[in-house]
Amino acid sequence: MLDAVDRRIVAATQAGLPLVREPYRAIAEKLGLDEADVIARLKRLLGEGAIRRIGAIPNHYALGFTANGMSVWDVADDAVAGIGAKIGALDEVTHCYERPRHLPLWPYNLFAMVHGHTRDEVRAKVERIARLIGPAARAHDVLFSTRILKKTGLRIAA
Repeated sequence: MLDAVDRRIVAATQAGLPLVREPYRAIAEKLGLDEADVIARLKRLLGEGAIRRIGAIPNHYALGFTANGMSVWDVADDAVAGIGAKIGALDEVTHCYERPRHLPLWPYNLFAMVHGHTRDEVRAKVERIARLIGPAARAHDVLFSTRILKKTGLRIAA
């Protein structure tokens, strides 16, 4: 369970850490807490699973990566975990996951997001993935993003 101080810390960090040299100190000062206590509480909340992660989420559009392609793959169900691990480890893949098929219209069960400066760059990266998978990929396609959707996780009030 989150106590009142935990809730204040989560509320202060859930939209992102401040972009300063010492973000935990800035949060502590804003909340009237000790920096070491903020860090200790966040570590505890991570360990307990109350929060899943603390990490950087770059804005790939601001970095010039405006072509975004979800590569979709039809691989044998018993091979998804192994192939997914290989694909997910590639530098050009930001996330990779399994989803159920919806036959006969949707045969794909493995998804891997690839970003690039152009659609041709994304296609080239997907073709490298296809060569890595080889004949284990019975079919694949690339679905390009056409608009930006705001993505946020669950939020709590302070």
